[in-house]
Amino acid sequence: MNETLRPDPDALIAQLQREEEKSQRGRLKVFFGACAGVGKTYAMLAAAHARIREGVEVVVGVVETHGRSETQAQLNGLEILPAKQIEYRGRHLGEFDLDQALLRKPALILIDEFAHSNVAGSRHTKRWQDVEELLAAGIDVYTTLNVQHLESLNDIVSQITGIIVRETVPDHMFDLADEVTLVDLPPEELLSRLAAGKVYLGEQANRAAQHFFRKGNLLALRELALRRTADRVDAQMREYRADQSIQPVWQARERLLVCVGPGSDSEKLIRSASRLAVNLHADWLAIYVETPALQRQSKLQRERILANLRLAQELGAETSVLAGADLPQTLLAYARSRNVSKLVVGKSQRGRVSRLWRIPLSEQLAQRAQDVDVYVVAHEFSQEDTPKPKVPHLLFNAADQGTPWRGYGIAMAACTLTTLLAAALLNVFDLANVVIVFLLTVVLVAMRYGRGPGVLASFLSVLSFDFFFVHPKLSLTVADTQYLFTFLLMLSVALIISQLASSLRFEAQVATYRERRTRALYELGRELAGALTAASVVEMSVLRLAELFDAQLLILLPDAHDQLQPAGEMAEFDIGLAQWVFDKNEMAGRGTHTLPASKALYLPLKAPMRLRGVMALIPADDALIASPEQQRLLETCASQIALSLERVHYVEVAQDAIVAMESERLRNSVLSTVSHDLRTPLTSLIGMISLLRSGKLIEADQQSALQTLNHEAQRMHRLVINLLDMAKLQSGVTLHREWQVLEEVIGSTVRECAPDLLAHHVRVDLPSNLPLLEYDAVLIERVLVNLLGNAAKYTPAGSEIIISAQIDDQQVTVLVSDNGPGLPAGAAARLFEKFTRGVNESATPGVGLGLAICRSIITAHGGQIQARNLSPNGAEFSFTLPRGTPPILQQETE
Repeated sequence: MNETLRPDPDALIAQLQREEEKSQRGRLKVFFGACAGVGKTYAMLAAAHARIREGVEVVVGVVETHGRSETQAQLNGLEILPAKQIEYRGRHLGEFDLDQALLRKPALILIDEFAHSNVAGSRHTKRWQDVEELLAAGIDVYTTLNVQHLESLNDIVSQITGIIVRETVPDHMFDLADEVTLVDLPPEELLSRLAAGKVYLGEQANRAAQHFFRKGNLLALRELALRRTADRVDAQMREYRADQSIQPVWQARERLLVCVGPGSDSEKLIRSASRLAVNLHADWLAIYVETPALQRQSKLQRERILANLRLAQELGAETSVLAGADLPQTLLAYARSRNVSKLVVGKSQRGRVSRLWRIPLSEQLAQRAQDVDVYVVAHEFSQEDTPKPKVPHLLFNAADQGTPWRGYGIAMAACTLTTLLAAALLNVFDLANVVIVFLLTVVLVAMRYGRGPGVLASFLSVLSFDFFFVHPKLSLTVADTQYLFTFLLMLSVALIISQLASSLRFEAQVATYRERRTRALYELGRELAGALTAASVVEMSVLRLAELFDAQLLILLPDAHDQLQPAGEMAEFDIGLAQWVFDKNEMAGRGTHTLPASKALYLPLKAPMRLRGVMALIPADDALIASPEQQRLLETCASQIALSLERVHYVEVAQDAIVAMESERLRNSVLSTVSHDLRTPLTSLIGMISLLRSGKLIEADQQSALQTLNHEAQRMHRLVINLLDMAKLQSGVTLHREWQVLEEVIGSTVRECAPDLLAHHVRVDLPSNLPLLEYDAVLIERVLVNLLGNAAKYTPAGSEIIISAQIDDQQVTVLVSDNGPGLPAGAAARLFEKFTRGVNESATPGVGLGLAICRSIITAHGGQIQARNLSPNGAEFSFTLPRGTPPILQQETE
């Protein structure tokens, strides 16, 4: 036991990786208490002041004082991060500003009320998710938590107090904490604080005293908090022992391990271990070790083992099925890995003769377990329960095993063939060499069919060798007594080889079984990771698990009203029982205590945030789901499915949020357009009309006013036309193509835009050989109007605007360029998006729809539109139109 063991290299690498990841994250410290008022926030603030005195930069992210003067006084001298105001149902509520905290990035930040739910509109729904992001950014966090907010204890607290706590924190976040400080007060002192108004104020304190803050509730919550803290410390100690490769057991906490066998007295052994665990206030584990000697069990024995394991689970034990060739070594290795302080086994009933050649398990454990106490209960196995090789054992499926008697038949056939082969080999080799052929046969039979056929092959080989090859032949009589020693040695070697080969075969089966489980989990996880919809998750899960468990499988998902909807045929399944499982969050059906006569087993699909559905399956054989190992595999698969369903759900939520944000942006853009770009010309029109109606203007001023009216009306007309065009283009573009010359549409466009181009120099530079093009003249004119309008708006007075064209074999390119300031850096591509302008919040009129309309029209014509800056200054917009094949025009006859 004092031998120094070499650490596992893989474990060392995994430990280094964990330490590397941990060094890059912030440290989380949780101030943990039984309920409100024990002083968690006060203790957190006091610890923060101590860190400040050490020179650490501390910022208060959010702290709830609840009107307590002592807590409020502790905030003095601490930097407080301003709350982010979020509008919710007509009110502005203050929430923790995660973005500001990440930007500020202090060494330590205080986040009160770990389980708090954020206001709708925040980045995360839960405050613990904010803390996760802070830790990932390398920021240390202090936070507070009550025991009733732990997810795993939520139902227990509701049973004790009668109050359902809606805000919870997943247990893995609590276990992730680098440090947990228990803040504890006796119930009497806490009730005194409540009466003095130091927990809640006014009527709230009276309601708390009548409901939640009853002494019985406080005692129970205090015990839960103490136990949960102790469990966490125990888990940390076991993790430390594993990291440091510490083999001896540290009996810092009592933990019992009971070994369950196939005997009928195992039930007494389990109950004795349960009573001992209760008396010692200890956790306990019940395991069954599958050894080669117990490789094949009768159906009665197998059912008895499963029943014993279920009994242990009901009595509060953690159960498991292990495999190993050496029962004491397997037991002790598992005990040390779980830091078990006491082993409970049964006392052997074997007689004195049996004890001479086989040491009882209790004595073997007592000899080897120098750091573990061994408790011996009255019985171990009874003679009537001696294992018989009839049906497969617990660890493997029926498909893994052949027909029990088939191996014995093949052993006899193999010995017969070996005898014939040996007879042929005697013509070449000596008799001593032929013996090796029989030993080879024993090895092959034992490796393929196990111990029983191997032993039979051993005896048959010795008998065949004596009967057919030793004088006198064809007789079991031995003429030379030295052959008796040969037979004895041959039989011993054959039996030893048979035993070793059988053990290797068993270990190979165990390794294959574990590899199959690992591969199944890996393939399921890989496929679920690529699923993008809930339907894909369901389809992949049903296909994979139906094959893995040889079962009919159905997954039921809830609708908006939490009513389950089956994703398949319900012929063999009970929708009512499935709904009960979903509502109660408990397993039911086959093999459970709730409607065990049901054909199917129903499991809730538990995800970190909520239940995601129910999985129901009808296995072909109860053994496929009855053993603890198979149940754990099934529950692991269910957890993976639930996590995938939750991931898909939040992907859909994120997509909906993006769509909602984009819709809100478009709505705000339209509102801005209507409120600004329509209001401005309307105000001008109304003002001009008022002046004209007054009759006080001279004739020259009247002409100027009329010209202004016309200009503003045209401006509003173009704006409305753009909005209408964009709405029409959203539902598809209908083109009215005609073959025509490009000069005509360019000329009409320049005439239409003349009022806007008065302050600019416009030059049209078109080649003389422009071909006929097939296009919609009205829509192309709309494109040119928008391009010329943009050039006029965003270039200073006196700038030159050039309209030109280029011809190649496939298309005609129309260019509108200017010598103005050019386009903003990096804006050339996004200018063609809806409601995008060259200069945001500019006084220049426009809503950012013109270029989006241009792109839709040109794309419908089969062309492309783009923009670029010119050197040294200026901008150029160009679009292409395909040339096509124009019709042949008949010449006019005179």
